[in-house]
Amino acid sequence: MEYHDRHLGPAQHAVSGRISQAIANDDRLSETAILLGSILVIGPVSSTMLLAEMPEIGTITGEETAALTGLAPVAHDRTTLRGKRAIVGVRRVLLHVVFQVAMVVAHHYASIKSLADRLRKAGRPHMVIIIAVASRLVTIASALRKSRWKLTARTA
Repeated sequence: MEYHDRHLGPAQHAVSGRISQAIANDDRLSETAILLGSILVIGPVSSTMLLAEMPEIGTITGEETAALTGLAPVAHDRTTLRGKRAIVGVRRVLLHVVFQVAMVVAHHYASIKSLADRLRKAGRPHMVIIIAVASRLVTIASALRKSRWKLTARTA
């Protein structure tokens, strides 16, 4: 732990500062960061990860955003067989961040909590619920960026 604090701590702070500066210097990135930050559960780290891993957010549809994140189910069907749906095409680092945010959203964000409760009541597995919530979350984030509209406490 001491090694980390002495050697990696300053480097981590320097990189974090450069990332923040890069976002602040770019009008589109800073506007997107502000819009994403208006979603109460998306903090600076989640916002930065969304910007870094999905620069096309707001320029594509919500369904395309969910698919690029790896949240859209893909059918494995053949002529006579119906396969189980699975998520593919994962941007792994982004998916981990979105899942963490989705777990918070599923319990505390009123407009999306109703979706999670409905799926829970229907007996869906926990992972299916988190994927549905995460998909809804990235769709909302993309729509906010596209419309340049901030989410307020009243609209949540």
